[in-house]
Amino acid sequence: MTDPIWKSRPGEMFSATPGCESINDFIHLSEGLSNSFLITTDEGNIVVNCGMGFESPYHKANYEALSNQPIRYIILTQGHVDHVGGVDHIRDETTRLIAHSGNAEHQAYDRRLMAFRGARSGFAFIKKNASSFRQAMEDFGELPAQAAPIPDIIFDDRYEFVLGGLRVELIAVPGAETNDSLIIWLPDHEICFVGNLFGCLIGHIPNLVTVRGDRYRDALVCAAACDVVKDLNPKLLLPGHHGPIEGKERICEELERIRDATLYVHDETVKGMNAGKDLFTLKQEIQLPPELAVGEGYGTVRWDVQAIWEHYAGWFHHESTTELYSTPQRAIHHDLIDLVGGQEAIVGRARARFESGEGEEALHLLDIVLSQGEAAPSALELAIEIHRSLENESENFWLSAWLRDQSELLGKRLEGDSFALSDRTASTRTDE
Repeated sequence: MTDPIWKSRPGEMFSATPGCESINDFIHLSEGLSNSFLITTDEGNIVVNCGMGFESPYHKANYEALSNQPIRYIILTQGHVDHVGGVDHIRDETTRLIAHSGNAEHQAYDRRLMAFRGARSGFAFIKKNASSFRQAMEDFGELPAQAAPIPDIIFDDRYEFVLGGLRVELIAVPGAETNDSLIIWLPDHEICFVGNLFGCLIGHIPNLVTVRGDRYRDALVCAAACDVVKDLNPKLLLPGHHGPIEGKERICEELERIRDATLYVHDETVKGMNAGKDLFTLKQEIQLPPELAVGEGYGTVRWDVQAIWEHYAGWFHHESTTELYSTPQRAIHHDLIDLVGGQEAIVGRARARFESGEGEEALHLLDIVLSQGEAAPSALELAIEIHRSLENESENFWLSAWLRDQSELLGKRLEGDSFALSDRTASTRTDE
């Protein structure tokens, strides 16, 4: 058995740049926030995913440098904005866009929550996207708008076509990443394009709900998607991030590990629910056995425990009557501060907790103080210290980004800077 691939594929994102990586003599990879691929044939070319709108000039220039054949088809493996945004810039009047029949609904759903998601994902993407956007403007001048394309060809289960002697099969796998997810299978070459079917980072635990906010993904559907691809027995797997994965045996091992880890977390969560255990107990107790170890670079086991719990049981945890009403806990934080004699008493207890290795408990205490308009400087300083300590321990993309952003915001608050959340909303976002 080879080393699990997650050990060499951390939770990092890339920006679109000049140049392609040739996977073989007819498939070429143009990296960006998500991978775009060019498939060349003697009768025209196929593009798989198109990146964000502002990235698309790089992808188009990369592909034009490789081939002067027309782009006959664009295939979208999912409807997320970092896959569809560059379609209008890359296609021409003869290009046919192919997607799963759920694509229109997914794009409408995405547009419906654009402002909400832009603000909520800003902590993770706004700086990187803004830097990439500025670089693209320097390289290309005026940039294309983000596309919201309408497919020319849609299908429910399978769709097949031949171009330049290349047989292409599209297989629907809805629900594992989005409700319009599909994979591309080249049967004569045993090559499979999977997009982000197994999450942003293949080999890592699937992210059943994103930190920025999204619809829950069903753990059983995600696990079943592994079998759909495994049963094809591909010798080359081309994912939506990072480079190819080669070798039938290795691909099979990876897919089985992801599947079995997902099912283990699901089954242990359901078992605990039926045994009457509360959510936080299960988040603390459930851990993968060594033989099922996977990366947690994009999702985590504890987040998936909560996603599974709430997918089945909803938002009411049966812990407090207050869950059924509209007043948040922070409404009585000032009462607690008065009862203990002021903010410094709480900060002192939080400091003791942190120094005893109980950082999470310390943050619970500090939240009481930080919810106040005028938080003690000592509370802000300690909160920054804890967030930086937790960031040093994190290997997860979302968690690290959140902790880093919170440290910066707390620092601005300490300096008296009224930093508005709305300022973080960016049009150059990504929705993986």
